Amino acid sequence: MNYITVKEAADKWGVSTRRVQFLCSQNRIKGANRLGKSWLIPESAVLPNAKRKDETPTLPMPRKSPFLDMTNLYNKAGCADECAEMLINQPEAHALFEAQIAFRRGEIDKVYERARYFLQAHSGFYAILGGGMLLAQCAIWRGDLFLWKEAKKHICEAPCKDEHDRELVSLAIAIIDSSIYDNKDYPEWFKMGNFEALPGDAHPAAKVFYVKYLYMAAYAIATKQFKLEGVEGLALMRMLPNSIEPMISQAVIDKTVIPEMYLRMSCAVAYYYSGMKDKAIVHIDKAVKLAISDGMYGFLAEYVRHFDELLEQRIALQDENAAIAVKGLYNIYSVGWARLSAQVREKVDVAGRLDAAERQIVKLCAFGYTNREIAAMLYTSESTVSHAITRILNKTGLMNKKEFAFIV
Repeated sequence: MNYITVKEAADKWGVSTRRVQFLCSQNRIKGANRLGKSWLIPESAVLPNAKRKDETPTLPMPRKSPFLDMTNLYNKAGCADECAEMLINQPEAHALFEAQIAFRRGEIDKVYERARYFLQAHSGFYAILGGGMLLAQCAIWRGDLFLWKEAKKHICEAPCKDEHDRELVSLAIAIIDSSIYDNKDYPEWFKMGNFEALPGDAHPAAKVFYVKYLYMAAYAIATKQFKLEGVEGLALMRMLPNSIEPMISQAVIDKTVIPEMYLRMSCAVAYYYSGMKDKAIVHIDKAVKLAISDGMYGFLAEYVRHFDELLEQRIALQDENAAIAVKGLYNIYSVGWARLSAQVREKVDVAGRLDAAERQIVKLCAFGYTNREIAAMLYTSESTVSHAITRILNKTGLMNKKEFAFIV
């Protein structure tokens, strides 16, 4: 018996390759055999009837979410590649999931190629959203403003079927902006923590981005960039863990690994900036353990700017090679992030002129800590902090430390 490939069968019958693969997986094509990752189809086989009363229409993705890696498809740390393999019969889902894992690993060239695939092919709604967001992340790592704008354009042109889809597009744009700490475009319903407009599969990711929104609000209040009646200083920052801790517990129960990683790191950031370093370390260590189990060094690189040497030290305690890899990726990410953020937000792009210790002092000053409090937190002298601030002012050309809040 002679056999043909899935593509040859698709061309012969005038349908998509995805349709043929689905029919094979459902044993609808008589005589089709699985060989490794491919299907062999008898040359004499015919296309089954297009309509069957008992056939359930398939969705473009196995989950109604552009954030496949944040759903329970990835439910066990250290098994990302195995989870991807389970999607082999769903080409778009497989490609999107692999691209998202590649992004967590810092494999940006691979992410770029996959994003282009989704945006050039006639993909479904969630695939286009996912592809556009991946392209935006590539723009951040590369510091490419034109790529950033192109990514937004693709997302806005996603084929919406109803109002819920349009709400998800609005949220996707806001999420992209939040990557460079621009939170002005979040939908009002999202700011209230109301996820009713989103499909259930998107809720794990929504919690991650909602926490990020709350953190940005807390940061803006702490650095006096935003005023909220009755709230000032680090008050909101210190309250954040009370909201995040229950979400972490739920992520553990739901076996959503990526959201757990992000929520733990967000909680650690809030603890760290609130002066509770020991509590921050607990979550850092757990997030690091989850991340390095699948080589997700790109994820860790995104957080180096928050913790500087502390995060590198905690990673090295678990895996010295991982710490080296994360540091290398951070050197790439930080340059691209600062360049793009400065262009989009019109901030002062001078962070690259500062070393890790200086960046840490800048952040603490921005939060309103006094020189004496900073010295106590960093286990150094007040005069050392004072000299460091003078040095930072000279390097950046800023007038006083009140302007540190505007440093990227």
